[in-house]
Amino acid sequence: MAIYKPTIPVTSIDGGLREGKSVIIIGWILPDANRLHVNLQCGSDSEADIALHISPRYENGSPNIVYNTYKNGSWGSEQSTPDSPIIKGKLFAIEILVTKEAYKISANGKHLMDYKHRIPITKVNTISLDQNIKLEFIGYQNSLVVPYKTLINGGLQPGSSILIFGVPNTDSKRIEFNLRHRYGIAFHYLCLFDENVVVRNTSENGKWEAEERSRGVPFIKGQLFQVKISCNRGYYDVFVNGQQAHTYKHRFTKLEDIDVFEVYGQLQLIFVHV
Repeated sequence: MAIYKPTIPVTSIDGGLREGKSVIIIGWILPDANRLHVNLQCGSDSEADIALHISPRYENGSPNIVYNTYKNGSWGSEQSTPDSPIIKGKLFAIEILVTKEAYKISANGKHLMDYKHRIPITKVNTISLDQNIKLEFIGYQNSLVVPYKTLINGGLQPGSSILIFGVPNTDSKRIEFNLRHRYGIAFHYLCLFDENVVVRNTSENGKWEAEERSRGVPFIKGQLFQVKISCNRGYYDVFVNGQQAHTYKHRFTKLEDIDVFEVYGQLQLIFVHV
C-alpha cells in the first residue's frame, strides 16, 4: 500500500492501476464550493485524457454527482447519481475499486456507481483533484475486510499513531480496536452501541485486567468516522473526528513489542495507516 499527502492537486499513481486495486481519497469539501472534481487521468497536462471524472455538484440546492470521460479533446455522455453523500464542510471518503469491466465508486461507504471503462486502465497514471478539496490522504490499496489485522513494523514508539477511517453498519453492535503483542493485548478499545458504552482494557496471557468504562459511543451508525490512536510516553490518546475522546495509561510498557493492530465488529473499513 502506498500513501500520499500531496501539497499540489495532481499526483502520480505508483505502478498505475490494476484490477483489484482501490484508490482512496479522503478530505473535506470547502464550504463555498459549487462543484469540484476527482479525475483519473492519462498524464498530468491540461489536455490529458480523463478516464474517470467524478464531479460532486451543489448548485440549485440539489447535490448530485456527475461522472464522465474526456477523450481526444471531447467529453462523452454524462452519467449521474442523486442525493450525494459528500457534504460540504464535512469529512468524506471516496473509494474507487478497479475491476475488469468498470470502476466501482463508493463514497462514505455507500455504493454510487459502476462506471464502465471507456479508456483502458493501463493508460491511467495520474490523479487530479479540485482545489476546493482540503485533502487529508490519498491511498492505494487492496480492499480491506473485517476482521482486519496488520503488522506494526518495529513496534510502537512514543510519537507514533494509527489512523482508521470507516463507517459503522446501520445495524452495528460493536466496533473493536486492539493493539496486540505476543502475549496479549496492550490496548483494547471497544464500543458497544446497544449499551452506549466504551470499554478500555489490557489483557496478558489470557487474563483481562480491570475495565475502564465510560458512556457515549463516539461513532454514529452509517456515518464516516476518523479515528487517530496516538501513542505517548505514558498513555494513549484516542481522537475521533479530530476531537479527543479518551485517554488510557499504559499498563503494558514494552511498546516496541506491540506489533499487531486489529479491527473487529460490524463496519465498513475504508482506510488504515499504521
